[in-house]
Amino acid sequence: MSDLLERLRGRGWRMTAQRRVVAEVLDGDHMHLTADEVHARAVDRLPEISRATVYNTLGEMVSLGEVIEVSTDRRAKRYDPNAHRPHQHLVCAQCGAIRDVHPSRNPLSDLPATERFGFTISDVEVTYRGICPNCAP
Repeated sequence: MSDLLERLRGRGWRMTAQRRVVAEVLDGDHMHLTADEVHARAVDRLPEISRATVYNTLGEMVSLGEVIEVSTDRRAKRYDPNAHRPHQHLVCAQCGAIRDVHPSRNPLSDLPATERFGFTISDVEVTYRGICPNCAP
């Protein structure tokens, strides 16, 4: 069983066939699919699943904190099931491919107290940008 499915079951989330398929599609390392990509893959497994069901299921998973909604640019939002392991994102500036990265230093501690302006920092998002091997000349 996938990590995402286990986490959802552990929360007592009612596992319908549609919800299960969406969770299975999202399962894996470096998965950052748009809702339309999730729908296309879900239809391959469960032809009767509707786009609305996929969008609603993704919204519920985000609300539960089991999936992260990722917006790296003006493109469609993507959904990241790696919600429980701190990480940042590496994004290809040409094709939009996204990879999870785990920097060795904590970016939260990299901001000096003089630059926090009295804020209590609770979270940080760092996006690294570059050109992926598939797009490199």
